[in-house]
Parts: sequence; C-alpha cells; structure tokens
Amino acid sequence: MCICVNCHYVDRCITYHAVEHQHQQPHLSDRPDFDPVNPSINVNIRTPDHGIEMEWDVVGCDSFLQEMGKWSRLRPNELVPT
Repeated sequence: MCICVNCHYVDRCITYHAVEHQHQQPHLSDRPDFDPVNPSINVNIRTPDHGIEMEWDVVGCDSFLQEMGKWSRLRPNELVPT
C-alpha cells in the first residue's frame, strides 16, 4: 500500500500527483508544491489474460510525516487507494 495515504503532505506532493496520474485517478491538487526528498516507488507489473497492469506505490520517503487518515479526510466516503 502507498504510504502517502497517511502522509501530511499527500495533497501537496509532486510524487503523489504523479502516482495519481499513473493510476488515472483524480488529483487531490491541481498544483502540488511540495517536492519530497528521496521517495521510493515500487511498480508491480501484472499480466492478466489480455494486457499489462501496473500498480505504483510509494513505499518510502525521507519527507514522510505521518498523519493517519489524511487522504480519507480529503476524500470522505471514497475507498482508500490500495
């Protein structure tokens, strides 16, 4: 799971914005202004019957500042991305 969902900076983060783009999801911010230090992204590639699926998850970041439930508060009543 992407650590960003519990990060204080999720709505301002340039890296999370890129992950949203890769997942073709609506952005939390149209103009992120926070450039995180040393984000680490895992890309899992699956090959179902007719194509390729990629899952992008930020799994580490030197700028990570835990704020449990931050993403959920920004998007109430939506499923947390996994």
